[in-house]
Parts: sequence; C-alpha cells; structure tokens
Amino acid sequence: MRGMKAAALLLAGSMALAACASDETDGDSGGSASGGGGDELMVGLAYDTGGRGDKSFNDSAYAGVEAAIEEMGGEVQELSPNDDGSDRAELLTQLAEQGYDPVIGVGFAYGEIIGDIAAEYPETTFAVVDSSVAEMDADNLTGLLFAEEQGSFLAGAAAALKSETGHIGFVGGVENPLIQKFEAGYVAGAQAVDPDIIIDTQYISPAGDFSGFGDPARGRIVAQGMFDAGADIVYHAAGGSGQGVFEAAAASGGRAIGVDSDQYETVGDPALQAVIMTSMLKRVDNAVESFITDFSEGSVDGGQDIVNDLSTDGVGLSTSGGQIDDIQTQIDDYRQQIIDGEIEVPTIP
Repeated sequence: MRGMKAAALLLAGSMALAACASDETDGDSGGSASGGGGDELMVGLAYDTGGRGDKSFNDSAYAGVEAAIEEMGGEVQELSPNDDGSDRAELLTQLAEQGYDPVIGVGFAYGEIIGDIAAEYPETTFAVVDSSVAEMDADNLTGLLFAEEQGSFLAGAAAALKSETGHIGFVGGVENPLIQKFEAGYVAGAQAVDPDIIIDTQYISPAGDFSGFGDPARGRIVAQGMFDAGADIVYHAAGGSGQGVFEAAAASGGRAIGVDSDQYETVGDPALQAVIMTSMLKRVDNAVESFITDFSEGSVDGGQDIVNDLSTDGVGLSTSGGQIDDIQTQIDDYRQQIIDGEIEVPTIP
C-alpha cells in the first residue's frame, strides 16, 4: 500500500473543468515579474486535500506564494481537489491551459501524475511539494522536498524532555512513506533522550485514503485514546485533523505538538493555543517563495529535487509561547549533531 494508483487520463476541453474546483482567486495585481518568459507573474496553485484554511500545510504553501507576489507583483489562481482527490490531474491541466506559469502541486499525491502533465505542457514550469522528480526526466519540473524526519527528531526530543509521565504519542494522518518519516524521526528523537519512554503511534486512515488529513473528529478520538492511556504530549502529522488533537489535549490537561506551520500562531483559539508546546516547522512557505523567485529570475534548473533540511532551516521547531525555552540548549545540541552528521535520523519506523 505504499503507492497510489495513477490518476485518470486527462480530460479534453479543460475549460469545462472550472466547475470542479471550489476555490478562491487572489488577484493582487502589482508590478510585473519578468522571469519565466511572461510579462506578469501568474502562479497556479493546486492544493492538497482540504485546501486553504487547514492552518497547516496548504496555508504554508499559500503564504509562500503570497510573499512572492507581495514582493514581485502578479496574481495567483488557487484550486482544491474534490473529496477523493480524483481530479488532481484536471486541476493541473486547467491551470496550465489558462496560462498560469509556474504551476505548483502541493502534496505528494500530485507526484503520480504531474510528470505526465509537465510532458503535455513543456513550455510551462511546474513544481511539486513532497514528491521527487529526479527520475521523471522532465526539465520543466522541480521537486520541493523536506527532511521531515530531522525536524521530527527535534520534536520527539522536546516531547521526551518535557514529558512528566514518560509516555507520549504520535498521530499520523495517512499511513504512507511520507508521514512515516515524521513518525520515524519523532520516535528516534524521543528515544535519544529516554530509551525507555513509551510512545503510542496511530494513523487516522490507511495509505490511499486521504480523509485522515481532513477529519478533526477522528483526530480527536485517536489522540483522546492516547491521553486516556497516560500520554501527556501528542505530536500530530495529520493536516487539518490536528485540530482534533489539540482539542483532545485541552480536554485532557495534556499538551500537543503541531506541524508544518507555527500552529500556536495559527490555531485561532486561546484555549487550544495554550496546549501547543511547539510545532515542527516544515517551511513549505520558504521553499515555495524561493522557487517562485528563482522562476521570476529565470534561474530554475528543472529536472531535479531541492531538499530543505535543518542545515538550510527548511525544518525546525517553533518557540512561540515559550514552552520549550527551558530546553532550547538541548534542542540546539541535537540539531547541530544532526547537521554535523553525528546523528543519522531514520526515515522508516
């Protein structure tokens, strides 16, 4: 169950696809961006499950686009997949047909089909977050990757250092190789601090079922079970379902670790904000902004992956709220050991 079936063949007449996308268009017109062969920067953004408003992964991608447009001018067209994600190929096609360039697919699920779309539109520049393109032989496609296991190692170390029960948890959205990287790093970091620590791990949905990224109710049930069993800190890598993890922490007097964005700043509820000890930052915003900047300057190489890790601040831990200030020295030490190669973080649980 490690792979996903390729999306259906592209439909003809892409203009008819507009009805399939429930999205917003932000048309912030500003100055012109002269890279990439166009007169004005026109970014096409195809979201992962849940779309903008997840206060996590998708929102981080949008923040990167927004920052680039604020700096250089232009506009963005946003599209979100349907509930089962079966129209991802159609979304990419629609954006390319309408002249958006670059076109960015947010999430590994686009990796199965974006190579085919890039081949159909060789004059359009594409990027995909969380999927390698190195073997796709597509000069107009870039992979934006992250060392999630490294940031998760620090999250695990923080959880073990702050736990009062010696019992912590991990909630994954979908059980696939990408989210397993979060689990592997988290477990390794916690065990580096305390080899005897108890770590509960559970996924909301199996591989291929992306509902686990957008179901806060189920996220709360899974996390509540961990808190009831004695865990006092739970880390989630579950997209929008993380809201339920925060709710379970608040109801149980426990704490939680957010993911992707600084969720202390984005959760929007003081009661939930109080339980967010830290967040594992996956700087999708920085990666997307940097890619768009390179595009505007005509310096995208294409056909390769860009890996964002601790050494580039592509991943890390947030400090909002001050709850990990007292262990920052230990966290910094682990961070440097990873950067120096003294600690090799696993990517498989």
